[in-house]
Amino acid sequence: MIRDILIIGGGINGCAVAREAALHGLDVLLVERDDLASHTSAASTKLIHGGLRYLEHREFGLVREALAERERLIRAAPHLIRPMPFILPHSPGIRPWWLVRAGLYLYDALAWGTKLPGSRGLRASDTMYRTPLKGDVRGFVYWDAFVDDARLTLANAVDAAENGAEIRTRTTMESARRQDGLWQVQLSDGQSIAARAIVNTAGPWVTDAIQRLGLNKKSNVRLVKGSHIVVPKLYDGDHAYIFQLPDRRIIFSIPWLNDYTQIGTTDIAVRDPGDAQIDTQETAYLCNAVNTYFKTHITPTDVVDSWSGIRPLYDDGIAEASGVTRDFVLELDRSAPVLLSVFGGKITTARHLAEKVMEKLGPELGFAPRIVTRDRPFPGGDMASIDGFSRDMHARFAFLGEARLMRMIHAYGTRLLDLLADVDDIEDMGADLGNGLTERELRWMQAHEWACTAEDVLDRRSKLRLGGEPELGSCVTRAMEAEPGPIQDGLTAPA
Repeated sequence: MIRDILIIGGGINGCAVAREAALHGLDVLLVERDDLASHTSAASTKLIHGGLRYLEHREFGLVREALAERERLIRAAPHLIRPMPFILPHSPGIRPWWLVRAGLYLYDALAWGTKLPGSRGLRASDTMYRTPLKGDVRGFVYWDAFVDDARLTLANAVDAAENGAEIRTRTTMESARRQDGLWQVQLSDGQSIAARAIVNTAGPWVTDAIQRLGLNKKSNVRLVKGSHIVVPKLYDGDHAYIFQLPDRRIIFSIPWLNDYTQIGTTDIAVRDPGDAQIDTQETAYLCNAVNTYFKTHITPTDVVDSWSGIRPLYDDGIAEASGVTRDFVLELDRSAPVLLSVFGGKITTARHLAEKVMEKLGPELGFAPRIVTRDRPFPGGDMASIDGFSRDMHARFAFLGEARLMRMIHAYGTRLLDLLADVDDIEDMGADLGNGLTERELRWMQAHEWACTAEDVLDRRSKLRLGGEPELGSCVTRAMEAEPGPIQDGLTAPA
C-alpha cells in the first residue's frame, strides 16, 4: 500500500496538515513518537491572537493573516476558543503613549471585518480591570481569544481520522530513503511503508527528522524556549493583562482553570530541542514582571505549576530571540519523491499553514488544492452558540455538577452528547477517579482521543492534574491498565 503523504509529528501543524490533506481525499499517515500535542503545542500561552507585538517588527502580513484566522477559529471551535479582553497598562518609560495607541489603531484596522470589539482607552469606570493594578494607571483595552491548545490539536487529529487519515501515536520514523520515486520508510513499530511525499512537521526536531531521512542539509531552525508559571488566582474576572517590561519584551497574565493565573512567556535561545524545562532565572523574571504591575506580590514559592515549550522558529538572522519571525516558512525539496519541511508557525495560523502546504504539494502529487476548512467547524464546534448549548446541557445533565459539566462542555462541545448517550444519572458515569474525572470519560478518551497514559488524560485531555489529589495519577493508571483502550490493543484511529 502506497501512502500519498507521511506526516512526521503530531503537534498543531502536523495535525492541521493531516486534516487538510484527508479532506482533499489523500491517503494520509501521521506518526508521532509521543502523544499528540505532547511538546510545543501544549506549552503555549493558550492564545488565538494576531500578535500585537509583531507590529513592532513590521510583520503586518502575519498579523493580518492571524487576525483573519482568529475570526475563523472562534466560529469553528466556540467550545475551545473564547474571546477575551486584554488590559494593557501604559508604561511611559518603555514606549510612548502615542506609539501604543497608534499600534492598537493599526491592529484594529488589520482586523477590519472581524467581529471582536476594537480597542479603547482604560476608563475610570473599569473598576474590575483597575483593581489588581498598582496606582491610578492609564492604559488600553483590546480583544483577542483564549484557546485550549492541546484539545485544538486533538480536534484537528479527530477530524483528520474521521475523514480517512491514520494517526499513529507512540510511533517514530526511524529512517527513510528515496527509491523508485517513493519514500521507503521504516517505522519504530517494525512496519515499512511507502509514501509519495513526506511532510516534516517535527517541530523542534525538524532538523533531526531531515537527518533521519539521510539528507545533509544546513539547519534553518532556531530554537527558542518559552516558559510559563502558574500561581493561585491573582484577580477576579475573565480578562487578561499584557505587561510591557523594561527590556521591551511583553508578558501575559491570564486566568487559568478558575482558581489560578498563568504568567508568561520568556524567550530564551537554546540548542537542544529537549531543553523544555523552566529554570530559576525565568521563574524569578516572571514573578518580578508581575510584581511591577500587580498589588499582589508573588515569589517563586507561590508557583504551583509551570510549563516550557521549544519554538522551532525559522532562522532569519535576527540577533535577539524575541525578534525572530513567528511566521512559518515551508521549505520544499522537489527531488522525487518530495519532502516539505515546516519551520515556525503559530497555533493561530496552523490551519492557514496547512492550506499553504496543500498548495505546495498539489502540483507535485497531481491534485488540485481546494478550500476545504475555512468555514468548517471542528468536531464539537457545530453549535449556534456556546451559551445556548451550555444552557441546554445544564438543563439536561445538572446531576453532573456545575464545575464538571462546564469543563466537559468546553472540552467536547456537541460531542458531549455522544459521550453522555444513555446517561440518566451520575451512577451511569461509572467510578469517580478523582477531581471530577469519571470512568466513563476516561474510556471515551481511550477510545476516541488516543489517550494511552495518565499524563495524556490529566495534562492534555482534561487539565485535571492541577488541584487533584497526589494519588490521582496512579488511580488513573490503574484504571487504564485494568481496561486497556483500543490504542493499547494496537488500533491507531479513534473508534
